[in-house]
Amino acid sequence: MIETPLQVLQRYWGYDSFRPLQEDIIQSVLEGRDTLALMPTGGGKSICFQVPALAQEGICIVVSPLIALMKDQVQQLQARQIPAVAVYSGMNYREIDRLLDNCVYGKVKFLYLSPERLTTELARERIRQMQVNLIAVDEAHCVSQWGYDFRPPYLEIPKIREVVPDAPTLAVTATATPEVVRDIQDKLAFGESQSGKRKTAVFQKSFERDNLTYVVRQTEGKPEKLVEILQKVPGSSVVYARSRKGTKDIAGYLRRYRIPADYYHAGLDMPTRSKKQEEWIRGDTRVMVATNAFGMGIDKSNVRTVVHMELPDSLEAYFQEAGRAGRDGEKAFAVLLYNPQDKSRLQRQFELAYPELDEVRRVYRALGSYLQLAVGAGAHQSYDFDLIEFCQRYDLPPVPAFNALSVLEKEGLILITEAVFNPASMKIMLSKDDLYDYQLKHPNLDKVLKVILRSYQGAFSQYIHLREGKLANFLNTSREKLQQALELMHRDKVVDYRPQKEKPQLIFLHDRLDADHLEFDVQRYHFLKNRHLERMQAAIRYAEDPTCRSQQLLLYFGQDNPPVCGQCDVCLTNKKQSLSQDELTRFRKKIGMILQRESLTLEEVLASFSYKQRPQVLETLQFLMEEGIVEEISGKYVLK
Repeated sequence: MIETPLQVLQRYWGYDSFRPLQEDIIQSVLEGRDTLALMPTGGGKSICFQVPALAQEGICIVVSPLIALMKDQVQQLQARQIPAVAVYSGMNYREIDRLLDNCVYGKVKFLYLSPERLTTELARERIRQMQVNLIAVDEAHCVSQWGYDFRPPYLEIPKIREVVPDAPTLAVTATATPEVVRDIQDKLAFGESQSGKRKTAVFQKSFERDNLTYVVRQTEGKPEKLVEILQKVPGSSVVYARSRKGTKDIAGYLRRYRIPADYYHAGLDMPTRSKKQEEWIRGDTRVMVATNAFGMGIDKSNVRTVVHMELPDSLEAYFQEAGRAGRDGEKAFAVLLYNPQDKSRLQRQFELAYPELDEVRRVYRALGSYLQLAVGAGAHQSYDFDLIEFCQRYDLPPVPAFNALSVLEKEGLILITEAVFNPASMKIMLSKDDLYDYQLKHPNLDKVLKVILRSYQGAFSQYIHLREGKLANFLNTSREKLQQALELMHRDKVVDYRPQKEKPQLIFLHDRLDADHLEFDVQRYHFLKNRHLERMQAAIRYAEDPTCRSQQLLLYFGQDNPPVCGQCDVCLTNKKQSLSQDELTRFRKKIGMILQRESLTLEEVLASFSYKQRPQVLETLQFLMEEGIVEEISGKYVLK
């Protein structure tokens, strides 16, 4: 070993000790066991593979389905002076080739790969040459058809173990039911090794969050209730909305009530998203209203409330998003605003999510035409993809088309990623002498080349990322004119110029097939449909059943005999039921009459009742405050 795990933790992260379970998981990995770690959101999963990889010679391969999360973790590692790179869809072949070469011959400690890139011939051949000390599978629930986010490319991960048979696998996830726990181990070939059976281990931290109070509020006026919640509970907040338009509308509504709010979704360009995210992390923006594109991998522990404006279609998704509140261990709230329309919406979405297979074939045929891809070609090719443009060109309704593409994804035929931001890049393709001759013949381009050579290192040997806006300002020209100059030099084969782009990527995982002969795994199709229905029904039960919210979640994730939490909305309502309905009505009426005349302190309210009645008065007051009928302002109770 290079250093002990604790020394690695202290050196790179500055922590004096590990969180619960982290040290046990790390030791299991160092002893060569295939290990599954189930830890709730904010539990420090990445430490569990980053520390053991740094405590050994060699490189760690990290498989992750989310490009934004990969890039974020690579940036965090690089900020700690830890060499890390990421390879994902949308990058050009030469750049991938260079990065993989660096992993073979350089000092790179972490190679992040999307699962569809992991098993390409190029990746397999280079990985064979690497000294791999660990395979880490992030978001490991994606390997399971029992899970809520099944990704067929994850099923290919065990193939890489044939290339690096001595490296153990660490699978990590925040959300997994007992069926998914078993399936992860089976699909990732836990315990299998060329040299015989490998030991395995499963570590599961309780999903119980003592500091997090789960609340469901049945309401027709969701925006008004949201304002009330944010006025009542101070501190940083995330509000999840279903649509991009909804995020903008809700943020504007909150600002009208002088609540500092902004909105975030995947349709915004990368500089805008980064700026909004940083302002929220710093606390300049109190509330971020976002789609579920927001929150993954963000290191902000002091979120006091997470509010869902609509019910997600699975408890896995809800639990993961709600768990972003209270990571610092302090009191926090996860609130779901719910009404009957949510249930109807989920049921409609479910009915649309599994279109007729002939419709899926029609979309697949249109896709091949849209990308001008011949039958028998395209395996592992990545294309910029604009869903709206695609639908308009082939007169396809967007929602059914999106659902058909989702079916194609689950069949393992294609993959659609989130928008990928790739900055402009270039490499000089001439020798220094030939470049000098070109500069003499093209004086109008000479200044551009001189500034690039002075500003960036290594342009002759590797691709450099250009900050086009800053470069244009320095040259006292417009960004458009700079790009025209770079494109001209690209046509002249002086440089290889790759313009900046930020679009979702569509990858053909196999060569394009003839749509008329496209065969589907009908049994799996119906299995996934039934699992989706079961997850949706569990989410609806959570919102509607009058049983402890925390207990429902813990039972769903397989914890035996979980306790009631005593603090969710259901538990508090049950506590109030120590008063009979008649008593509650009587005390409520009298307190209302007293406060209708004037605002009173607690002592003044209690003075209006006998000493024996005071416990019932306190319970009634608590009930009235939670229902928003009474509020406390400057030490006095006020009837709203």
